[in-house]
Amino acid sequence: MNPSTLVPLVVLLPLIGAAINLILGRHRRAQMAVSATVLSAVAVIAATLLLMVDEADQGVSVAVGAWEAPWGIVLVVDRLAAIMLVISAVVLLGVLVYAVGQGIADQHRETPVSIFHPTYLILSAGVFNAFIAGDLFNLYVGFEILLAASYVLLTLGGTGERIRAGVTYIIVSLVSSLFFLSAIALIYGATGTANIAQLSVRLAELPDSVQLMLHLLLLLAFGIKAAVFPLSFWLPDSYPTAPAPVTAVFAGLLTKVGVYAIIRTETVIFAEHDVSTLLLIVGGLTMVVGILGALTQADIKRLLSFTLVSHIGYMIFGIGLASELGIAATIYYVVHHITVQTALFLTTGLIERFGSSTSITRLAGLLKASPLLAILFFIPALNLGGIPPFSGFLGKVGLFVAGAEAAPGDEGGPAWLIWVVIAAGAATSLITLYALTRFWNMAFWRGRNELEGYDSVLLQSVQEFPDASGTTTRTATRSTPVLMVVATTALVAVTILLTVFAGPLFDLASRAAMNLESGVYVSLVFPRGVS
Repeated sequence: MNPSTLVPLVVLLPLIGAAINLILGRHRRAQMAVSATVLSAVAVIAATLLLMVDEADQGVSVAVGAWEAPWGIVLVVDRLAAIMLVISAVVLLGVLVYAVGQGIADQHRETPVSIFHPTYLILSAGVFNAFIAGDLFNLYVGFEILLAASYVLLTLGGTGERIRAGVTYIIVSLVSSLFFLSAIALIYGATGTANIAQLSVRLAELPDSVQLMLHLLLLLAFGIKAAVFPLSFWLPDSYPTAPAPVTAVFAGLLTKVGVYAIIRTETVIFAEHDVSTLLLIVGGLTMVVGILGALTQADIKRLLSFTLVSHIGYMIFGIGLASELGIAATIYYVVHHITVQTALFLTTGLIERFGSSTSITRLAGLLKASPLLAILFFIPALNLGGIPPFSGFLGKVGLFVAGAEAAPGDEGGPAWLIWVVIAAGAATSLITLYALTRFWNMAFWRGRNELEGYDSVLLQSVQEFPDASGTTTRTATRSTPVLMVVATTALVAVTILLTVFAGPLFDLASRAAMNLESGVYVSLVFPRGVS
C-alpha cells in the first residue's frame, strides 16, 4: 500500500462525514454511526501511517493536485505528525462515545445532534490538517477551521454564560489569527514562499533582526493558541463553561496544536535562530503562574483549566532546551498530557452528573457512593501530579534529565536558568499533586455528614421535567450512562498503557525527535534539493 494515498484521507474523511451528517439532519442514530465510523477509520489510517513511516525511517510528502512544492499544497507526515494523528484520533473517538452517551441520557439538550456531530467532525478535520500541513498558510487554514468549529461547540446550549465565554474565546482566537496571518504575509514578502521546508533555507539568509521579528511574531501567534504565560488569561474562563465532552477535547487537544506548531517553528523554520532563553523563561513562568492559579480554585473545572496552563510550561521547557532528548521528552509528555487531561475532564463530567456540582464546597461522600468514579479520578490525578511509576513521572524525569544534560553545554540557554526551571517544574508537580488530592479528599473521602448544608445539596441531585401537557412535573435522579463510563474508563486505561509501554513509546519519540532536523524535513519535501 502506498502511504501517500492515505495521507489526504485523514482530512477528507471528516469533511465528507460532516457533509453527510448535515444531509442526514435529525436522523440521530445515523449521524452517530457516521461520526464513529469516520473517526475509527481515521484512527486506523493514522496508525497505519505511523507504522509505515517508522518502519521505512522516512516520512511521506504528498503534493495535492500534483502541484509540486513550493507551488502547490504539500501534506507531510513524519513520525511526529503520525504520532499526533494517532493520539488525536483515539481521543476524539473516545470523547465522541462519551458525548453520544451523554446525549442519549439527556435527550441531546447539551449536544444537539444536528449541530454537534457535523461541527465535531469539522473540528477533527482542522486538527488533522494542522498536523500534516507542509506550509504556513495551510497551517493557518487548519487553525481557522478549528476556530469556526470550536466557537459553535463552545456555545452549545446557548446559555448566557457560554455565550460570554465564547465571545472572549473567539476574540482572543481572532487576535491570534491576525498575528499569524500578519506573520505569514511578512514572511512571504521577505522570502517569496510559505512552504515550511523552503523557509528553513531562505529565512536563514535574512538579517538577524528581521529573523528575530518574524520569529517572535510566529511565537506570539502560537503562544496564544498554546495558552502560555502571559497569553493564557482567556483559557480558565472559556473552557469550564462548555459541555463536558467539548471541554475535554479543548483541554486535551486544542492547546497541543499550538505546541505542535511551536515545535515545527523551532526545529525546522528557525532551526538556525535560537530563542531558547526566552522559551525557558516563558516555560518556567507558565508552570508557576498556572499552578498558583489552580491553588485558589474551589471548582474542579477551573482547577483543571489552570493545571492545563501550568503543564503546557513543561512542553515549552522541553522545546527551549533545543536538544534531541529535550524534544523527545516533550513529544512523550504531549501524548501523556493529551490523554490524562482529557480523562480528567471526562471524569469531571461524571462527577458533575453524579454529584450535581463541581464545587469542592458542595461535594462529599462520593467514594462510598461510587467507588469506580473515585478510581477514575484518582489514577489520572496521580498521573498528572507525577507520582511514579506513571507516565507523568516518566515524562517529567525525561525533561529534567534532558535539562541536566543541556545545562553544561552551549545550547538550551544559560545553565543557571535551566536549573531554575527544573526546580520550578519539580515544585509545580508537587503543588499539582496537592491540589488534586485535596479535591479528591474533600469530594470523595470526606463523609457527607461533614458537608455543611448537606440537606440542601441533596436536593440538587433531583431534577424536574415538564410532562407532556406542560402543566405538571415529575422528578427523577440523573443516571450515569454506560457509554460515558466506558469512554472515560477506556481513556484512563490508555493513560496506564502509556506507563506500561513507556520504553517503546519513548524510543519512538526519540526517533521522531531525531528526524525533526531541518535537513531531514527539507529532503522529505524536496528530494532533489531546494533553493
